[in-house]
Amino acid sequence: MVFDRLCFFNALTGQMKTIVYVDGFNLYYGAVKGTPYKWLNVKTLCQLLLPRNQIIRIKHFTAPVTARPNDPDQPNRQQLFFRALQTIPELEIIFGHFLSHEIMMPLAHPAPGQPKYAQVMKTEEKGSDVNIAAHMVNDGHKGLYQVAILVSNDSDLVEPVKIVRNELKLPVGVLNPFIQTPSFDLCKHATFVRPIRAGVLSAASSRQP
Repeated sequence: MVFDRLCFFNALTGQMKTIVYVDGFNLYYGAVKGTPYKWLNVKTLCQLLLPRNQIIRIKHFTAPVTARPNDPDQPNRQQLFFRALQTIPELEIIFGHFLSHEIMMPLAHPAPGQPKYAQVMKTEEKGSDVNIAAHMVNDGHKGLYQVAILVSNDSDLVEPVKIVRNELKLPVGVLNPFIQTPSFDLCKHATFVRPIRAGVLSAASSRQP
């Protein structure tokens, strides 16, 4: 507990070099989708939430989307956003990929006498969780940071957080996009947790890149 309080104090007073690991889709679906904050400057967001940290690197993990019949322009908008992110000197985009396949899913309310299942196309983003875990642990082993910041609410990332804290003895803070439903496990194992609220999203966003 003494170590945790010291790490938290140092993180606030700017005595630690910090690398930020951004779960891009978790950030989007938790804090950005359905809001006016589409053009979010991730560096500004981190600086507002961690004003005294020395942020030396931001690793943004995401995957390129494909066009859909109801939104054929989505890939173009995403590429425009990527180009805006790439103007941030400290930021690196690390790509996973999408995997689409047909599966049978049960209907929520099947009509009497009608089939109870339907064949649907399921699209899953693959790679980001593994990539985040690998980079966070590897960077910690190499001594590249003194504090790691995870921008995500994904409980699948608890294990790398535990490894960095328990094995490497380094603090891990979480910036949580899902302020209404924070992950209990991430909150339990992180050194500190801060919610990403609408006010900071607004301050870190612009109408266009």
